[in-house]
Amino acid sequence: MTSPRTDAELAAHLAECAGRILIEVRNSGMFEGKSLGKAGDQTANEFLMHALRQQRPDDGLLSEESKDTEERLEKDRVWIIDPVDGTREYGEERSDWAVHVALAVGGVPKIGAVALPGLGQVLRTDRLVEVPAAPEKLRMVVSRTRPAAEAVMVAEAIGAALVPMGSAGAKAMAILRGEADIYLHSGGQFEWDSCAPAAVAAAHGLHISRIDGSPLIYNQRDTYLPDLLICRKEHSELVLGILQSAA
Repeated sequence: MTSPRTDAELAAHLAECAGRILIEVRNSGMFEGKSLGKAGDQTANEFLMHALRQQRPDDGLLSEESKDTEERLEKDRVWIIDPVDGTREYGEERSDWAVHVALAVGGVPKIGAVALPGLGQVLRTDRLVEVPAAPEKLRMVVSRTRPAAEAVMVAEAIGAALVPMGSAGAKAMAILRGEADIYLHSGGQFEWDSCAPAAVAAAHGLHISRIDGSPLIYNQRDTYLPDLLICRKEHSELVLGILQSAA
Protein backbone atom coordinates (compact mmCIF):
# COMPACT_ATOMS: atom_id res chain seq x y z
CA MET A 1 0.00 0.00 0.00
CA THR A 2 1.43 3.37 -1.01
CA SER A 3 1.76 6.10 1.59
CA PRO A 4 -0.99 8.73 1.57
CA ARG A 5 0.25 11.85 -0.19
CA THR A 6 -1.87 14.72 1.12
CA ASP A 7 -2.06 15.88 4.72
CA ALA A 8 -5.78 15.13 4.83
CA GLU A 9 -5.29 11.63 3.45
CA LEU A 10 -2.55 11.01 5.98
CA ALA A 11 -4.66 12.24 8.90
CA ALA A 12 -7.59 10.03 7.93
CA HIS A 13 -5.41 6.99 7.25
CA LEU A 14 -3.62 7.27 10.58
CA ALA A 15 -6.83 7.83 12.55
CA GLU A 16 -8.43 4.78 10.94
CA CYS A 17 -5.36 2.59 11.51
CA ALA A 18 -5.04 3.68 15.14
CA GLY A 19 -8.71 2.85 15.63
CA ARG A 20 -8.17 -0.66 14.33
CA ILE A 21 -5.17 -1.07 16.62
CA LEU A 22 -7.25 -0.01 19.60
CA ILE A 23 -9.98 -2.50 18.76
CA GLU A 24 -7.37 -5.26 18.53
CA VAL A 25 -5.86 -4.29 21.89
CA ARG A 26 -9.29 -4.43 23.51
CA ASN A 27 -10.23 -7.70 21.81
CA SER A 28 -6.99 -9.37 22.89
CA GLY A 29 -8.44 -10.03 26.33
CA MET A 30 -5.10 -9.17 27.94
CA PHE A 31 -6.33 -6.04 29.73
CA GLU A 32 -9.30 -4.80 31.69
CA GLY A 33 -10.33 -1.72 33.62
CA LYS A 34 -7.83 1.12 33.79
CA SER A 35 -5.05 -1.08 32.41
CA LEU A 36 -7.01 -1.43 29.16
CA GLY A 37 -7.20 2.32 28.73
CA LYS A 38 -3.51 2.71 29.47
CA ALA A 39 -2.51 -0.08 27.08
CA GLY A 40 -4.71 1.30 24.32
CA ASP A 41 -3.49 4.87 24.77
CA GLN A 42 0.17 3.91 24.75
CA THR A 43 -0.06 1.47 21.83
CA ALA A 44 -2.02 3.82 19.59
CA ASN A 45 0.20 6.74 20.56
CA GLU A 46 3.40 4.91 19.66
CA PHE A 47 1.97 4.06 16.24
CA LEU A 48 0.82 7.62 15.55
CA MET A 49 4.02 9.28 16.76
CA HIS A 50 6.32 6.96 14.79
CA ALA A 51 4.16 7.24 11.66
CA LEU A 52 4.06 11.04 11.74
CA ARG A 53 7.78 11.32 12.34
CA GLN A 54 8.32 9.03 9.36
CA GLN A 55 5.82 10.72 7.04
CA ARG A 56 6.21 14.38 8.10
CA PRO A 57 9.66 14.65 9.73
CA ASP A 58 9.83 18.44 9.45
CA ASP A 59 6.53 19.12 11.24
CA GLY A 60 5.96 19.63 14.94
CA LEU A 61 4.12 17.09 17.11
CA LEU A 62 1.89 17.40 20.17
CA SER A 63 0.20 14.39 21.75
CA GLU A 64 -1.70 13.91 24.98
CA GLU A 65 0.34 10.76 25.64
CA SER A 66 3.87 12.03 24.90
CA LYS A 67 6.14 14.47 26.70
CA ASP A 68 5.77 17.93 25.27
CA THR A 69 8.80 19.80 23.96
CA GLU A 70 9.37 23.41 22.98
CA GLU A 71 10.53 22.36 19.52
CA ARG A 72 6.96 22.48 18.22
CA LEU A 73 6.63 26.16 19.15
CA GLU A 74 9.11 27.02 16.40
CA LYS A 75 7.05 25.19 13.78
CA ASP A 76 4.26 26.63 11.62
CA ARG A 77 2.85 23.15 10.94
CA VAL A 78 2.12 21.05 14.02
CA TRP A 79 0.28 17.74 14.25
CA ILE A 80 -1.93 17.51 17.33
CA ILE A 81 -3.19 14.06 18.27
CA ASP A 82 -5.27 12.30 20.88
CA PRO A 83 -4.82 8.51 20.53
CA VAL A 84 -7.95 7.74 22.56
CA ASP A 85 -10.44 10.49 23.22
CA GLY A 86 -12.90 8.97 25.66
CA THR A 87 -10.84 6.34 27.44
CA ARG A 88 -13.72 5.39 29.73
CA GLU A 89 -16.04 4.78 26.79
CA TYR A 90 -13.33 2.79 25.01
CA GLY A 91 -12.94 0.52 28.02
CA GLU A 92 -16.70 0.11 28.36
CA GLU A 93 -16.95 -0.96 24.70
CA ARG A 94 -19.28 1.93 23.90
CA SER A 95 -19.27 3.63 20.52
CA ASP A 96 -18.81 7.24 21.70
CA TRP A 97 -14.99 7.36 21.77
CA ALA A 98 -12.66 8.62 19.08
CA VAL A 99 -9.16 8.97 17.65
CA HIS A 100 -8.07 12.52 16.80
CA VAL A 101 -5.42 13.40 14.22
CA ALA A 102 -5.12 17.06 13.25
CA LEU A 103 -2.73 19.49 11.62
CA ALA A 104 -2.66 23.08 12.86
CA VAL A 105 -1.08 25.60 10.50
CA GLY A 106 -0.20 28.94 12.00
CA GLY A 107 -2.29 28.03 15.03
CA VAL A 108 -5.40 27.36 12.92
CA PRO A 109 -7.00 23.87 12.82
CA LYS A 110 -6.69 23.31 9.06
CA ILE A 111 -6.60 19.54 8.51
CA GLY A 112 -8.09 16.79 10.58
CA ALA A 113 -9.76 13.42 10.93
CA VAL A 114 -11.88 12.02 13.73
CA ALA A 115 -12.19 8.25 13.69
CA LEU A 116 -15.17 6.68 15.44
CA PRO A 117 -13.97 3.06 15.48
CA GLY A 118 -17.01 1.81 17.39
CA LEU A 119 -19.15 3.02 14.49
CA GLY A 120 -16.71 2.11 11.72
CA GLN A 121 -16.58 5.72 10.52
CA VAL A 122 -13.93 8.39 9.89
CA LEU A 123 -15.05 11.98 9.44
CA ARG A 124 -12.46 14.17 7.74
CA THR A 125 -11.74 17.58 6.30
CA ASP A 126 -11.34 16.46 2.69
CA ARG A 127 -14.44 14.28 2.25
CA LEU A 128 -17.48 16.21 3.32
CA VAL A 129 -20.74 14.64 4.34
CA GLU A 130 -24.14 16.28 4.16
CA VAL A 131 -25.07 17.70 7.54
CA PRO A 132 -28.74 16.87 8.23
CA ALA A 133 -31.12 19.77 8.83
CA ALA A 134 -31.79 20.73 12.44
CA PRO A 135 -35.11 19.63 13.92
CA GLU A 136 -37.58 22.13 15.40
CA LYS A 137 -36.48 21.23 18.94
CA LEU A 138 -32.73 21.66 19.09
CA ARG A 139 -30.42 19.12 20.76
CA MET A 140 -27.36 19.98 22.83
CA VAL A 141 -24.76 17.29 23.35
CA VAL A 142 -23.21 17.25 26.83
CA SER A 143 -20.92 15.13 29.00
CA ARG A 144 -22.30 11.84 30.25
CA THR A 145 -21.03 12.51 33.76
CA ARG A 146 -20.45 16.28 34.15
CA PRO A 147 -22.69 18.45 31.93
CA ALA A 148 -21.21 21.95 31.77
CA ALA A 149 -23.27 24.49 33.71
CA GLU A 150 -23.17 26.91 30.77
CA ALA A 151 -24.46 24.22 28.41
CA VAL A 152 -27.34 23.37 30.71
CA MET A 153 -28.17 27.08 31.08
CA VAL A 154 -28.19 27.66 27.32
CA ALA A 155 -30.23 24.50 26.73
CA GLU A 156 -32.86 25.70 29.20
CA ALA A 157 -32.92 29.15 27.60
CA ILE A 158 -33.58 27.85 24.08
CA GLY A 159 -35.60 24.77 25.03
CA ALA A 160 -33.01 22.33 23.70
CA ALA A 161 -32.92 18.67 24.68
CA LEU A 162 -29.74 17.41 26.36
CA VAL A 163 -27.98 14.48 24.68
CA PRO A 164 -25.39 12.83 26.99
CA MET A 165 -22.35 11.47 25.18
CA GLY A 166 -18.72 10.48 25.82
CA SER A 167 -15.70 11.91 24.06
CA ALA A 168 -15.29 15.43 22.69
CA GLY A 169 -14.75 14.01 19.21
CA ALA A 170 -17.92 11.95 19.39
CA LYS A 171 -19.87 15.00 20.60
CA ALA A 172 -18.64 17.26 17.81
CA MET A 173 -19.20 14.61 15.16
CA ALA A 174 -22.73 14.03 16.47
CA ILE A 175 -23.66 17.31 14.77
CA LEU A 176 -22.35 16.07 11.41
CA ARG A 177 -24.11 12.75 11.97
CA GLY A 178 -27.45 14.44 12.64
CA GLU A 179 -27.61 13.36 16.31
CA ALA A 180 -27.16 16.84 17.84
CA ASP A 181 -27.10 20.52 16.87
CA ILE A 182 -24.93 22.30 19.47
CA TYR A 183 -21.80 21.29 21.38
CA LEU A 184 -20.83 23.71 24.12
CA HIS A 185 -18.09 22.80 26.57
CA SER A 186 -16.70 24.83 29.45
CA GLY A 187 -15.32 22.28 31.90
CA GLY A 188 -11.68 22.29 30.84
CA GLN A 189 -9.95 20.70 27.86
CA PHE A 190 -6.56 20.68 26.15
CA GLU A 191 -5.57 21.31 22.54
CA TRP A 192 -5.66 17.62 21.61
CA ASP A 193 -9.27 17.34 22.79
CA SER A 194 -10.62 19.80 20.25
CA CYS A 195 -8.17 20.38 17.38
CA ALA A 196 -9.26 17.54 15.10
CA PRO A 197 -13.00 17.94 15.84
CA ALA A 198 -12.73 21.69 15.25
CA ALA A 199 -10.92 21.19 11.94
CA VAL A 200 -13.51 18.70 10.67
CA ALA A 201 -16.43 20.81 11.88
CA ALA A 202 -15.06 23.97 10.25
CA ALA A 203 -14.51 22.14 6.95
CA HIS A 204 -18.20 21.23 7.01
CA GLY A 205 -19.21 24.87 7.44
CA LEU A 206 -19.97 24.76 11.15
CA HIS A 207 -19.19 27.55 13.61
CA ILE A 208 -16.16 26.94 15.85
CA SER A 209 -14.96 29.28 18.61
CA ARG A 210 -14.29 29.77 22.30
CA ILE A 211 -17.47 30.38 24.30
CA ASP A 212 -16.76 34.12 24.31
CA GLY A 213 -16.73 34.06 20.51
CA SER A 214 -12.94 34.38 20.17
CA PRO A 215 -11.07 32.00 17.82
CA LEU A 216 -9.62 28.65 18.82
CA ILE A 217 -5.84 29.00 18.60
CA TYR A 218 -3.52 25.97 18.72
CA ASN A 219 0.16 25.19 19.22
CA GLN A 220 0.41 27.46 22.25
CA ARG A 221 3.01 27.09 25.00
CA ASP A 222 0.19 26.42 27.46
CA THR A 223 -1.88 23.64 25.88
CA TYR A 224 -4.87 24.26 28.15
CA LEU A 225 -7.84 25.28 25.96
CA PRO A 226 -10.74 25.04 28.38
CA ASP A 227 -13.86 25.78 26.36
CA LEU A 228 -15.36 25.67 22.91
CA LEU A 229 -18.54 26.05 20.92
CA ILE A 230 -19.30 23.98 17.83
CA CYS A 231 -22.68 24.40 16.19
CA ARG A 232 -24.48 25.30 13.01
CA LYS A 233 -23.70 28.88 12.03
CA GLU A 234 -27.37 29.88 12.25
CA HIS A 235 -27.34 28.99 15.96
CA SER A 236 -24.03 30.61 16.94
CA GLU A 237 -25.32 34.16 17.40
CA LEU A 238 -28.17 32.92 19.60
CA VAL A 239 -25.90 30.80 21.81
CA LEU A 240 -23.14 33.42 22.12
CA GLY A 241 -25.71 36.09 22.91
CA ILE A 242 -27.10 34.05 25.81
CA LEU A 243 -23.61 33.38 27.13
CA GLN A 244 -22.64 37.06 26.94
CA SER A 245 -25.84 38.14 28.69
CA ALA A 246 -25.21 35.64 31.48
CA ALA A 247 -21.62 36.81 31.86
